[in-house]
Amino acid sequence: MLDFIANPLGQILYFIYDTLAFKSYGIAIIIFTIFVKILLMPLMIKQYNNMAKMQELGPKLKEIQIKYKNDKEKLQQESLKLYQENNYNPMGGCLPLLIQMPILLALWQVIQKPLRYMLGISIVDIDKLANALKLSTNNVYVQIEIIGKFFKGEISGAENILSGDMIDKITTLSSSFSNFLGFNLGSVPKDFSSNYLLLLIPFLAAATTYISSKLSTKLTTAQNDNPMQNSMLFIGPLMTLFFSFSFPAGMGLYWIVGGIFQIFQQLFINKLMAKKKEVQNA
Repeated sequence: MLDFIANPLGQILYFIYDTLAFKSYGIAIIIFTIFVKILLMPLMIKQYNNMAKMQELGPKLKEIQIKYKNDKEKLQQESLKLYQENNYNPMGGCLPLLIQMPILLALWQVIQKPLRYMLGISIVDIDKLANALKLSTNNVYVQIEIIGKFFKGEISGAENILSGDMIDKITTLSSSFSNFLGFNLGSVPKDFSSNYLLLLIPFLAAATTYISSKLSTKLTTAQNDNPMQNSMLFIGPLMTLFFSFSFPAGMGLYWIVGGIFQIFQQLFINKLMAKKKEVQNA
């Protein structure tokens, strides 16, 4: 279903790995994450402006809600009129999330199935390879297990299925895939018994998500006065924590780098918007 996104993402990730990242899978994910975040930055700025506009309209909207609390039709009309007069789109803040979600899901597929999406190996050959290496084709992470076999040099039978060039590509990929800063980027943190350092990944991913979310609300909402916003502040990090435990570590690396990028991005936007407010109030 997501092949139309996963295929180009896989090719971009492999291009970065092969040309810019010194054939390091971890560095490729870092560069790829920054690339995606830069592309989405205009949308994030638009989202922030939308949130700031909502804060500005808050008092007027509250007046309308009080005035027409017993007339839902009139309340809807006046609210819509207020939005139109101030060029505000209530759904404008959802656009970045709607765009990021399919990218995130497709990237999960790429990280889960690197042989298919990065190296372009057919599903038929992958199944043959799994059988030759005595791996279950029903395992959702079978492609990662195949890469692990190549890292260990346990590839008897692979030469009958793949070309020598492709075997070399997988072998090279397996080295950086299986050992990046002491992590196996194909390992799932919930299975941390082999490496307790894996536990760092989900907690760092959740921490960076929380900090970036906190910064994004700094100039737009008063958290103490808005219980819903206050609870939403924790939902994103908790979801990131849960999924980072369940997905391969490469996905957690994407979240960590993305969170760090968003922290600096948000600091920049906050500073920019603060100056804008100072000019407007002068």
